[in-house]
Amino acid sequence: MPQGAEDTAYPGPGEIHRRCVESYAQILEGRLEDALKLIDPEVVDHRGGTQGDHRGREAWRQKWEQASADSAFHDVSVTIEQNVVSGDTSVNRYTIRSTHTDSGRRYEVLGLDMVCVRNGRIVEHWALIDADAMRDQLGL
Repeated sequence: MPQGAEDTAYPGPGEIHRRCVESYAQILEGRLEDALKLIDPEVVDHRGGTQGDHRGREAWRQKWEQASADSAFHDVSVTIEQNVVSGDTSVNRYTIRSTHTDSGRRYEVLGLDMVCVRNGRIVEHWALIDADAMRDQLGL
């Protein structure tokens, strides 16, 4: 098989990344299976801080299950504002909007994340969200 031919059967990294980001509302509702198909079994999720790196699809599933169980938000939407692709890497700048269920307060914050995609699946992930702006908007 010619070099690179195995990649032609899969959507590009920008498309895989878009599908994952846009599935966030479904994930918070506990519907994970379609989104998990986009995650490689050996993925490395660079969470940073005290959490450090997490490895494997099962760790990713646990992250999403925890987010779903702890979700105090509804009307979640994610809008990708900009996407940049270079080789197997995709970077999204996006806006996430939601309403805090108990207080009724809305927030709108900027997020950035980057993924490396191989054979149609995310193999590496980094993310940042403006948590200070979220806390300020929610009055926390």
